[in-house]
Amino acid sequence: MELVNDIVRGDDSHERLERLADISQRLLERAKALGASQAEVSCSEERGLNVSVRMGEVETVESNRDRGIGVTVYFGQRKGSASTADLHEASLEATVEQACAIARHTEDDPAAGLAEAALMAREFPDLDTWHPWRLDADEAVDLALACEAAGRGADARIGNSDGASFGSGESLSVYANSHGFVGRERETQHSLGVALIAGQGDGMQRDGWYSIGLARGDLEAPAAIGRRAAERTAARLDPRKAPTGAFPVLFSAEVARSLLGHLLGAVSGGALYRRASFLLDSVGTRLFPEWMDIEERPLLRHGLRSTAFDADGVATRDSALVAGGVLQRYVLGSYSARKLGLQTTANAGGVHNLQVSSNAGTLAEMARGMGRGLLVTELMGQGVNGVTGDYSRGAAGFWVEGGVPAYPVDELTIAGNLRAMFAGIEAVGSEIDPRSHIRTGPILVGRMTVAGGDA
Repeated sequence: MELVNDIVRGDDSHERLERLADISQRLLERAKALGASQAEVSCSEERGLNVSVRMGEVETVESNRDRGIGVTVYFGQRKGSASTADLHEASLEATVEQACAIARHTEDDPAAGLAEAALMAREFPDLDTWHPWRLDADEAVDLALACEAAGRGADARIGNSDGASFGSGESLSVYANSHGFVGRERETQHSLGVALIAGQGDGMQRDGWYSIGLARGDLEAPAAIGRRAAERTAARLDPRKAPTGAFPVLFSAEVARSLLGHLLGAVSGGALYRRASFLLDSVGTRLFPEWMDIEERPLLRHGLRSTAFDADGVATRDSALVAGGVLQRYVLGSYSARKLGLQTTANAGGVHNLQVSSNAGTLAEMARGMGRGLLVTELMGQGVNGVTGDYSRGAAGFWVEGGVPAYPVDELTIAGNLRAMFAGIEAVGSEIDPRSHIRTGPILVGRMTVAGGDA
């Protein structure tokens, strides 16, 4: 039925996927003929439309069509890879030959090779990730212009714009290997956003808002995006210095997910086998409060990063990363798992749709419960040491007094240690920012060092 509906709509994505699958099979057969003991092929096609406007004028209109073919071969445990964007037979043949030549001159790597055949995905449910939006450049420009106009007109203090942008793209990909596995995926993504500038001279402040989704209907309306960007920008005017000391810090949802990003970096296979993580040997250890769970949901319908198989072809499944505050597993692909003497967790290529449990309500309710402290809405810099867990980043947001934001603050630093910060989480809110595959609400850390000068 899905194929019939696509044909009726003039959608040729299934046809294009079959072409990529045919190319993959030919390349695998050629690699075998050249003596490879194992081989894998990744084929992709992408196309999209991106426009940007500023101050009511069109700045850029870009239409793109890209494709890529990657071939990896194994001669025992020697590995070689090569890639091309040229689909002519001579180029494809040369790509396989080049990969084989490289493999013959590399050293054995005991961890090299395909994931085990028994782990390959065998079921491919429709995860509702394909929603093409057939619009032309003029329609895309109109959306961006409407978004910017709504923002510029929402508040008299908005005197300038950093521009609005709209993007719509679709990607098709096939991963195949010599186990006989062939996996096909198709995905769309659309986005609309604007950045605005309020105030004059040294008092100018910049902020914005954007919306992103797999389908046209997932996006917020252009006017709503513009108005929200204007509200955020105007709210930052006339900032003061925050007090210096140890205070509760409330991370809004859009920045709270970065804390989970640091967790993922520390429990990823690459950091672990290089001994470059502050969470070495931490499986089974309580890292978070007892009420907190983090679950990976790769088979979530309409998820931003849903998939039935990882980059190695291994079948994905829902599983706990953290349960009852305790780290349940690492984040591993087949290569990093072998390096560590463990089993893959079907995370070659990253994690898929993390869901963080909540024990609190809205951001406003969390601020009331905090009483006095810092609400962070923007983070700057990269001051995080993955080996020690030491954390120090520039921040901006609002100082909270009496449970409500009292005034904006900027040019401050927040510092702590990630292990202590994780353990010190007092609340996770229910207002999830849907614009990421890390689905979390605001996060309240009970105590961090704030360096901002005198209030």
